[in-house]
Amino acid sequence: MNTFGENIKLTVFGQSHAACIGAVIDGLPAGTPIDMEYIDNIMKLRAPGQSRLATKRKEPDKVEFISGVVDRKTVGASVCAVIYNSDTHSSDYSNLLNKPRPSHADYPAMIRYGKNYDLRGGGQFSGRLTAPLCIAGAIALYLLEKKGIFIASHVLSVGKISDVPFSPTDDECELLKNLSQMSFAVIDSEVKEKMSEEILEASKRLDSVGGVIECKVIGLPAGVGEPMFGGMENAISKIIFGIPAVKGIEFGAGFEGSKMYGSQYNDSYYYDNDGKIRTYTNNTGGICGGMTTGMPLIFRAAVKPTPSIASVQKTVDLSKNENTEIQINGRHDPCIAVRACTVVRAAAAFAVLDMLCAQNDINNILK
Repeated sequence: MNTFGENIKLTVFGQSHAACIGAVIDGLPAGTPIDMEYIDNIMKLRAPGQSRLATKRKEPDKVEFISGVVDRKTVGASVCAVIYNSDTHSSDYSNLLNKPRPSHADYPAMIRYGKNYDLRGGGQFSGRLTAPLCIAGAIALYLLEKKGIFIASHVLSVGKISDVPFSPTDDECELLKNLSQMSFAVIDSEVKEKMSEEILEASKRLDSVGGVIECKVIGLPAGVGEPMFGGMENAISKIIFGIPAVKGIEFGAGFEGSKMYGSQYNDSYYYDNDGKIRTYTNNTGGICGGMTTGMPLIFRAAVKPTPSIASVQKTVDLSKNENTEIQINGRHDPCIAVRACTVVRAAAAFAVLDMLCAQNDINNILK
């Protein structure tokens, strides 16, 4: 399904090489502000064709609202925003018919949809569909910041090269604001060059490299979320896995926490100088029992290496029922994690906004 949300619903539509891609958002009350400059800035951070570290496909990703918005405010109707595709090279995929690309959705999609599957650019399974997700996320980010809730992400690692992680207990508000302006977001500026070299070296070898994106949310009150299937982790995980390249997610100490004793892992409470309840550590990542604790919410998403690489790879020819080889043409990111960093931030924002609206009057949240 391409719809997310319980209180504010987001539906993403289109394909990589369709005339346009877009998003429909339902549930925004009339009068909700739509800041076009803010949205454009988010889209520019994700847009392709801006550096040698990204795909050479050049798309301006200019957002056009075709319904639900008048004079930069919602009018109570479904909000529909589109981005017109302008730089598609569908011929790059002509040699891939009946030859599924390794680690792409091609083979299962061919089984599911048969000849009706749109192979071009990955069709509806393409990372291109994260652009509409960023439109919805930008609206959410703008509204959350008005409520004092800030979200930022950074590239924690590319291959084996790692950045400095977020502080699990400090808000780091200024750091989050600075990261939110970066197209290649890292905390340690010296690491950026090393990561860039790793990406370019992989590209020279006709290969690609994966990475990990770390995201932090501050300003959330305690008690947001539900137990069992309605938890904050559930909501964030669901939308983050809507990003095609994401293959794993962890909160707080994550899998490393499984190696600890309870006495090491448990987050002990204390009153700070302002009388606010906080914890000395934050191994739970700001979530317990599906509900926020009031501490920073921190999670990490693992992004696989770009499957479209120029090296010759083994596959099968479904029309001949035989083994064969394939070489993929086209324009692809040698490391998806760099541009996906903005997408993770945007997706998390929409999940957080939807969860907040589940427990509060939506008009009070969005006014």
